[in-house]
Amino acid sequence: MSVDVILGLQWGDEGKGKIVDSLATDYDYICRFQGGPNAGHTLIFDDKKYVLHTIPSGIFREHIVNVIGAGVVIDPVTLSREISNVEQEGVQVEKQLQISNRAHFILPTHRLLDKASEADKGKAKIGSTLKGIGPTYMDKTGRNGLRYGDLFTPDFRNKYEKLKEKHLRLYQLYDEVEFDLESEEDQWFASLESIRNIPHIDAEYILNRALIDGKNILAEGAQGTMLDIEYGTYPFVTSSNTTSSGVCSGLGIAPSKIKDVIGITKAYCTRVGSGPFPTELFDANGEKLQRLGHEFGATTGRSRRCGWLDLPQLNFSIMINGVTKLVITKLDVLSEFDPVIVGHAYKIDGKITTDLPYDLEAQQIEVQYQEIPGWNEDITHARDFEELPSLAQDYVRFMENQTGVPAFIVSNGPGRDQVIQQQVTL
Repeated sequence: MSVDVILGLQWGDEGKGKIVDSLATDYDYICRFQGGPNAGHTLIFDDKKYVLHTIPSGIFREHIVNVIGAGVVIDPVTLSREISNVEQEGVQVEKQLQISNRAHFILPTHRLLDKASEADKGKAKIGSTLKGIGPTYMDKTGRNGLRYGDLFTPDFRNKYEKLKEKHLRLYQLYDEVEFDLESEEDQWFASLESIRNIPHIDAEYILNRALIDGKNILAEGAQGTMLDIEYGTYPFVTSSNTTSSGVCSGLGIAPSKIKDVIGITKAYCTRVGSGPFPTELFDANGEKLQRLGHEFGATTGRSRRCGWLDLPQLNFSIMINGVTKLVITKLDVLSEFDPVIVGHAYKIDGKITTDLPYDLEAQQIEVQYQEIPGWNEDITHARDFEELPSLAQDYVRFMENQTGVPAFIVSNGPGRDQVIQQQVTL
């Protein structure tokens, strides 16, 4: 069969976890292909809230195999905690979760370096989650990394100590930061013991053979396109490829195997941490979006910056990823806004453009806005597109027309059942 990809089209927090869970019944495998515990995918069902940082979002569906791919970086402490939480809900994790031998470990000293490096930047901080993601990917590309498969080799501890000593030498370049390394190490090694029973696999073979056998695979991205190391708002980005190109390297799957690229966008924009954000609001509307959308990071708890939908940014992400299907989330949050505002172009150096500049931060951008009538009506109970107010339907059609991509899912609330899953044609 083929591989479908689901990923975020903004700066993360688009609602990927809920949508993956909603679509999961159509797939045999759900696979995380990049990122680490800096991601936070939230699922809400049976009046409970679950936040997954490393485990794929199909874990609560019994028939699905969940794979952590080679492109993911793993903190054993975070993963073991997640496994424990999921098992409390009756999930047989050892039967439903597999980990690529090629996935890299985040060491305690990776987090130490992350914290020291961020502190050293002063006012130039990039907004790191301090989870050790950047230093881990640096070791990966520097060919020094420690991988999940190494855990099952006789010289694992020697490899660990060698990498740790390298980190401690690097740490001498920075001012000291508060970090109890001994305690963190004790917890790290204890957590390793609790994840040893999770099958370690050569995921590239498993997944390609599954495709030959007619299985369906959904590749689940973390963060969002604008945090991609190549095409995001550099340097305020993550350390991995969050775009569809990351699926091939992160899972060992050829480009020809990818069928649909499902791009998720909020009906407005948010961003956590530092970095450029052209449509950001600093007024009562921004505060209102934050309050109605409960805009607080699932991983960090930090409040999200809020702004109107940015079409140049969204269309850039659609182009880069080759999006074939659009998912619009949090449409219900806009129900109390009239009019709804959308950024449709930029004015840079006196010229109007719909192209996203190479360096957003270096440009003086004047966003060109347009007003769209709001619907002023609660839409959280709608389950069919026709049940939405006509003006809410118009907003969805506007997004389709402006992007050239059909919206086949509209999310109108945080619950598992608050999705409209019918094709909305252009």
